[in-house]
Amino acid sequence: MNFFVGITGASGVRLGARLVGELVSRGTVHLSFTPQAQAIAAEEGVSLVFPDGVKIWPLEALNAPVSSGSFRLKGTVIVPCSMGTLGRLAAGVSSNLIERAGDVALKEKWPLILVPRETPLSLIHLENMATLARAGAVILPPVLTYYHWPRCIEDMEDFILGKILDHLGLDHALFRRWGDEAGR
Repeated sequence: MNFFVGITGASGVRLGARLVGELVSRGTVHLSFTPQAQAIAAEEGVSLVFPDGVKIWPLEALNAPVSSGSFRLKGTVIVPCSMGTLGRLAAGVSSNLIERAGDVALKEKWPLILVPRETPLSLIHLENMATLARAGAVILPPVLTYYHWPRCIEDMEDFILGKILDHLGLDHALFRRWGDEAGR
């Protein structure tokens, strides 16, 4: 099973890094990240060193397997997804590997999960999200939740990671589901 994860230049790079850690035990993870993601990772104290089983592709590697619809993927996740990346995806622009992988996911009708990190949102952001949702993407902002009784930032992150895994059709035990009173 192959997955693609793109990490772009928005706060929350840790979510992308942690998602890679969750997916690597489930298959092969193809990964690319922007220079802005690297800068933000350094600012936020996040390591972009990944275990074996992760194939890291340069951003300019438009000849990578994930650039083709003939290379099968279980899903593509861009986390965090900058508004620039989201806007280019909405416009059908593929200027780098992350954008091309997103474009391929849309055209092949594969799961494309975008985790946008911006607040507040402008009308342009909202219209770009609506365009991508109509095209088949899942827009999954990392919204805080409280019903699972989070005790730390990792609990909040686990909820978002669990929602991503749910949309990829993967089982997990990252959070307590609504109605499950065990563990409260």
